[in-house]
Amino acid sequence: MENAFAASRTEDTGVIIIDHGSRREDSNRMLLDLVALFTQATRFRIVEPAHMELAEPSLQTAYTRCVERGATLVVIHPYFLLPGRHWEEDIPVLAEQAAGKHPGTRYLVTSPLGLHPRLVDVISDRVEQCLQHALGTAPACAICAGTMKCRIR
Repeated sequence: MENAFAASRTEDTGVIIIDHGSRREDSNRMLLDLVALFTQATRFRIVEPAHMELAEPSLQTAYTRCVERGATLVVIHPYFLLPGRHWEEDIPVLAEQAAGKHPGTRYLVTSPLGLHPRLVDVISDRVEQCLQHALGTAPACAICAGTMKCRIR
C-alpha cells in the first residue's frame, strides 16, 4: 500500500505531454494550450510540453524542467490517438535517455489516447460544431477560424 500511496502523490510527480512536433508553429502552440488546460483541470502542478522532433522543447528539456520543479517521478503521456512505433519504441528510448541524466528519478510512459470511451464525445462535439458552422448556424472552432477549411463542398 505504501507504493500505491507514493504513486498517487502529486507534489513530486511531473507530467509531460508529448506530441510529434511540427514545422507549423500554430500546431506546436496548440500543445501549449493543451498543457495549460490540463494543468488547470487536474491536480498536477508540474506539467510540461514536449515534442519528439521538429520543435522545442524536446523530451529531454521537458524532463529536466520537471526535475528542476521538484519531480522525482515523471509521467510521460504520448498525445497520440493510436499506438504505433513512436509509443512502442521512440518515446521509451527518449524517456530512458532523459531519465539517465537525472539519477534518482523514475518515469512512466502512459498509453496513447486509444479507444477511450470519452473520445466518442469529443469526436461527436467536433463533428456537430463543424457541421453547424458549415451550415452557417454556428461560429467556427478555434482551429478553423479564419480559414475556409470547414465547409461543405
